[in-house]
Amino acid sequence: MKLLEDRIRKDGIVREGNILKVDSFVNHQIDCAFIAECAKEFKRLYEGEEITKILTIEASGIGIACIVGLEFGVPVVFAKKTKTVNIANDVYTSKVESFTHKRTYDIIVAKDFLKPEDKVLIIDDFLAMGSALHGLIELIQHAGATIVGAGIVIEKAYQEGGQMIRDMGVRVESLARIKAMHGTEIEFID
Repeated sequence: MKLLEDRIRKDGIVREGNILKVDSFVNHQIDCAFIAECAKEFKRLYEGEEITKILTIEASGIGIACIVGLEFGVPVVFAKKTKTVNIANDVYTSKVESFTHKRTYDIIVAKDFLKPEDKVLIIDDFLAMGSALHGLIELIQHAGATIVGAGIVIEKAYQEGGQMIRDMGVRVESLARIKAMHGTEIEFID
């Protein structure tokens, strides 16, 4: 998506360790009008697919997923990284290793919100090593629901996550696929 690539080039910041910061418009401060354009693109890409739920992970994916949920007219469910007193014991769980936070989380979704009859589109801001996406896929599998695919805003295609998920037979549509980052230069896959 050229609009996204241009915005990444303009406002994205490459940090040491191949960290791409897009927090001025994607995942800390959200440019809602811009993300609405991304949501329209996800809608176009998954046109004709029956989707009953959007699934994401807290926290960065929630804002994006909500706008995508509006575009599809379906509820958004987010996997929580901590169990709270208001969530009963009846949950699906999986483990996720965070690339940026350098720790492993247990993620949970209440069984009330993910049912076997659901057809689920996963939405997330980044795909790098694929741990978060793999964990979300496991939650869907535990529920016996159908995985329609994954919509990713930015994929670091030079890392193994995207290929790993695709090799599992899951459709992955990324709006921007980064081939390489060199210093402050970002190279995209066409």
